[in-house]
Amino acid sequence: MIRGLVQGVGFRPFIYRLACRHGLSGVVENRTDGVSVIIKGDIKTVDRFSNDILEKAPPASRIKSIEVNPRMIEEFDSFRIVRSSNSEEITTEVSPDIAVCDDCLEDLENDTERINYPLVNCTNCGPRFSIIRAIPYDRFNTSMVVFPMCERCESEYRDISNRRFHAQPVACNSCGPQYYYSDCETRISGIEKIIAKTASLISAGKSVALKGTGGYHLMCDAFNNEAVSELRKRKQRDSKPFAVMFRDISSLRQYCHAGKAEQEQLLSWQRPIVILRQKRPLAEEVSRGLNTTGAMLPYMPFHYMMFRYLKTSAVVLTSGNLSDDPVITADNSAEKYLMPVADGLIGYDREIVNRSDDSVMRLIDNKMVLIRRSRGFVPGPVETGLWVDGIFAAGAEQKNTFCIGKGNQAIMSQHIGDLKNFATHAFYSESAERFGELFRFTPQYMVCDLHPLYLSTLFAEQMAEGRNIPLIKVQHHHAHIASCMAENKIDEKVIGISLDGTGYGRDGNIWGGEFFVADFHGFERFAHFDYVPLPGGDRAVAEPWRTACSYLRKYFGDSIDYYSIPLFRKIDDRDLILVLEMLEKKINSPLSSGAGRLFDAVAALAGLCTVASFDSEPPIRLESAVKKGVNLKYPFSAGEVISFADMFDEILRDIKNDQTDMIPVKFHNTISNLILELSEKMQKETGIKKVVMSGGVFQNRYLLERTLMLLRKAGFEVFTHQIIPSNDGGISVGQIAVASKTIGLCV
Repeated sequence: MIRGLVQGVGFRPFIYRLACRHGLSGVVENRTDGVSVIIKGDIKTVDRFSNDILEKAPPASRIKSIEVNPRMIEEFDSFRIVRSSNSEEITTEVSPDIAVCDDCLEDLENDTERINYPLVNCTNCGPRFSIIRAIPYDRFNTSMVVFPMCERCESEYRDISNRRFHAQPVACNSCGPQYYYSDCETRISGIEKIIAKTASLISAGKSVALKGTGGYHLMCDAFNNEAVSELRKRKQRDSKPFAVMFRDISSLRQYCHAGKAEQEQLLSWQRPIVILRQKRPLAEEVSRGLNTTGAMLPYMPFHYMMFRYLKTSAVVLTSGNLSDDPVITADNSAEKYLMPVADGLIGYDREIVNRSDDSVMRLIDNKMVLIRRSRGFVPGPVETGLWVDGIFAAGAEQKNTFCIGKGNQAIMSQHIGDLKNFATHAFYSESAERFGELFRFTPQYMVCDLHPLYLSTLFAEQMAEGRNIPLIKVQHHHAHIASCMAENKIDEKVIGISLDGTGYGRDGNIWGGEFFVADFHGFERFAHFDYVPLPGGDRAVAEPWRTACSYLRKYFGDSIDYYSIPLFRKIDDRDLILVLEMLEKKINSPLSSGAGRLFDAVAALAGLCTVASFDSEPPIRLESAVKKGVNLKYPFSAGEVISFADMFDEILRDIKNDQTDMIPVKFHNTISNLILELSEKMQKETGIKKVVMSGGVFQNRYLLERTLMLLRKAGFEVFTHQIIPSNDGGISVGQIAVASKTIGLCV
């Protein structure tokens, strides 16, 4: 039995050809717990066969184990693939979607039945997770079931020498799904006409809605500022950076700095968006003043075909949704909601079963780190080293993912989003049900966040009550630390540093600047950022100037002349007076120790973001403004409660002395040195030398790399994220890890 990512990646055809090469007879079949291989041969030949499986497996596969059981078997006169078995309750991994391979791109030019067929695929590439309804992964369990194979495709599907042998989405111009173009006036079929129309619209500064692998995108010329600006207006997206798809790696390198690791990831079969430093500017409206670009390369045949016709070498390719809704997958919904946004719509008649956004990565500390885990990575499981079977982890409220436990595998959902949005919450419920069906999962335990009003918490409570199963609640930042521990397979007490924006604390306040001594069983709060009132609650997150005002009033009382500070000269007098009154009378001003709010306040004072137009805009702009090669920092007081009074005093001095441009780098250096000082203090008191860092703040490349350098130089062993997002997208893994220990399921 071979277990791991071995379905949907051309594994059975690979085994078939390998067995024939070694002269072995027997059978191979997909089972719900892996790929079963029965072979008849002598021990030496079987050993060579097993070694070749490990060494020559398909690129997108991932073998976790090969279990060999010698026994007497029936005689076989050949080697064959048998119909998939559905008898086991244990499930094997489901392949993520795979970018089109070079061989299939060659077929676009030369295969008589697939010339210009925009959904060409083979056993080595194409849709997987996005089209699957159930396992085992066979055509009748996918949305391809409604497209009967033509005679030629079926012959290839059954021909062991053909690379489309048992390729479940196999199709061609004669029998496969077809693209179409639609707008308010016309409907066009025929791929060359569709692409010509697309190129015409893009060249004219128009936008197009384009159906991708896991959902629709919106597209326009990345060099046409008016086109990008108009798309922003129609999509209701103020300043959040747009992702950009480049024609090829050569075009990308003209506009972005891309090192070896970044290029390898860009060209990988996952094809994520990679955040890169800008070399030359695209349209100003693409990144809105940031020095980075979210860059990607083509991954569908249509993308490559499109760039043959396009005059531009780069297009904006952003999620096809409105505001904060999930990416649209259904064709009728796309026509209803995206047609008013775009000037034309391009779809195809194969259903997207499982929605998934583009994944996002960034190079930090010489490692490619996941920021958003979705297409190309989901539903690949996370190996935690813990027994998590039967646990459903509901995740957080924002950047939500949920997680289910099968054996020792934590299977994370795709990126869901902010559950406060009604459509996103519906997507969450639908995906939870789909994962239950797909992985034959029935929850025996529910685990959720401590926050009583998170919709994920309410979902878990209702599920636990309805099924009469235990419910476990995990503090938000403990889950952050546990997620990083689980990813790195650490099971001991650590110095846990969790810096993010918002998490419900044990004392009823908002936490987010936390220093713990922690393990999976629990935590002790060693130190935390000073509490500051947030006037207006969530309104303060949207308007960082409010938090800046709160910090100044907290530390300097009535001695501050707000109108001497440029930030507050931009604020309406009535709004400022109202906020000061709210702070004085403690009206709707919950206390927060959130690191994210501290970053917000400093970004506002530095003149970088007065009002946020997208999530985490202030800290993103603060990082973007960092001057490299500067070691200056601000003072702070690192007791049990960490005070930033001295820091804000010097920030005001820098503003007065017209040195505002130095604030971002000095602030970041301050946080790095603070982490070092507190880690040394905690190590001295506890003897612990392992530091685990998690939370959305650690997506900040400058901050994390500088902090790692200081901690390593001081002799600490430091652990961070790579395959699980450090933001709230990783919370569900931490929850499932803590729950595993809580209910004593660890092995």
